[in-house]
Amino acid sequence: MSEDKNIEDHPMGGGPSAEEAREEMLNIYPKKTLKKRGKQILVNSDPSTPEEIGANSRTVPGIITQRGCSYAGCKGVVIGPIYDILHITHGPIGCGFYSWLSRRNMTKIRAEGETNYLQYSMSTDMQEDHIVFGGEKLLADAIQEAYDEFKPKAISVYSTCPVGLIGDDVHQVCKQMKEKLGINIFGFSCEGYKGVSQSAGHHIANNGVFKHMIGLDDTPSEAEYTINILGEYNIGGDAWEIDRILHLCGIKIIGTLSGGVSYDEICNCHMADLNVVMCHRSINYMAEMMETKFGIPWFKVNFIGVESTKKSLRKIAEYFGDKKLIDRVEEVIASEMADVRPVIEDVKTRTKGKKAALFVGGSRAHHYQDLFEDMDMKVISAGYEFAHRDDYEGRDVLPNIKIDADSRNIEELKVEPDPERFNARKTADKKKSLEDSGFTFSDYEGMMRQMKKDTLVIDDISHHELDKLIELYKPDVIGSGIKDKYVIEKMGVPCKQLHSYDYGGPYAGFKGAINFYKEIDRMTSTKVWSLIRAPWDEAGDVPPAEPVLEEVEA
Repeated sequence: MSEDKNIEDHPMGGGPSAEEAREEMLNIYPKKTLKKRGKQILVNSDPSTPEEIGANSRTVPGIITQRGCSYAGCKGVVIGPIYDILHITHGPIGCGFYSWLSRRNMTKIRAEGETNYLQYSMSTDMQEDHIVFGGEKLLADAIQEAYDEFKPKAISVYSTCPVGLIGDDVHQVCKQMKEKLGINIFGFSCEGYKGVSQSAGHHIANNGVFKHMIGLDDTPSEAEYTINILGEYNIGGDAWEIDRILHLCGIKIIGTLSGGVSYDEICNCHMADLNVVMCHRSINYMAEMMETKFGIPWFKVNFIGVESTKKSLRKIAEYFGDKKLIDRVEEVIASEMADVRPVIEDVKTRTKGKKAALFVGGSRAHHYQDLFEDMDMKVISAGYEFAHRDDYEGRDVLPNIKIDADSRNIEELKVEPDPERFNARKTADKKKSLEDSGFTFSDYEGMMRQMKKDTLVIDDISHHELDKLIELYKPDVIGSGIKDKYVIEKMGVPCKQLHSYDYGGPYAGFKGAINFYKEIDRMTSTKVWSLIRAPWDEAGDVPPAEPVLEEVEA
């Protein structure tokens, strides 16, 4: 392998080239697996024109993946954070893990007497006889019991794999109980097998929220500037930090979908003047449908990293076009940066040139590169768990993406302008004037365009590939999920768990950036990682690599 002569200029921070590392990762695989994984591991050779990546395809059987299922994406990610909807998982208790607060979606009760249902684990606990004879009566009884006990505003029901296999009609049960109890009750056919990853569950959740909640309350807001934050889940309090900054600017958030949000706020969020999208993958469907039906434009923002936060605030102010707001945004940025600047200047003396890798779902593998860049660190490799091609290559590739059999499992809603409530927030002339000045709507450039030239992009990374990356480059820190956090740390590399923040956060906005800088500085500066040895290392007996089994045709 090639030796690096100038580590400062090396895109991978020294060691082998990205192409050599890619070959090392792939050479262990049988021919069929090699062909598939070869499309999902790319060298970012031309960021301005990203190469087509193999994304949103089924995980190779036998490869240890970080992915979740459709049910996890629907209940665990998108709908679950809504604190005052009573959530019922219909299925065996094993699936009930995601019926409890397994992510750190923080929330605040709005009014006295409300209940935070995130504190409860509600499941129909299907048994063998329900699998044989059907579980619809069990579900109806569970809804009745939940209503009698808690009197919620709304109840949502989530189907798990066995429910779909035996054919329980959760939607009919929900409809009958809605008529009986007089509250909003709706179901999600989000069986775990519905898609190749949790991404399918996000789409199903978006459809359900749009059909059953959006548009139920037409009460207008008296605030001068109103927006919705889409794709923000308030992990560790991120949404509260974003709200704090926007409040200082004079901008009101009607609804955050769906972190720290209430049922009533979601029902009213179609009254906002603008939608801004944080996590493109989980909720771009909602942004598109709300624009079609209600006339609310949207664009991509990022409140992770100080430069990205400043850019997003300025774009929102530019959209509204009010000099008073534009000036206020600059005042807020200047005030916040007074606190950020001394911290980042101090931290960079220790983090400059250190290496990071990011393998996280949602937008985090992309957005958190901005925070590492703030610290003058090198992101040598990144990838998503459940992305589609547009998340890597940008939305301009959407017309070229073929709909496969897995994607056809998901209902595509036919959305048309509301005859009474459609209101184009920007006239065609005003929108064109903004676009002529360089302003972009309905935009997302994708992760690969932002990454450095000749770095590695890895979709749905396997543990073998992760092990090889650590062996070849020994990153100073890896941002990942809980499924591989301890695998990484057993190899002597600190792992920042970016799905639930390891009890840390917030990391959004200016104060969040300060928190992140300090944590990464602490994690990468400590000497403890050099002392870690796996049990077989301590015994001096490193087990040989197990032989790769011949691939069996399906």
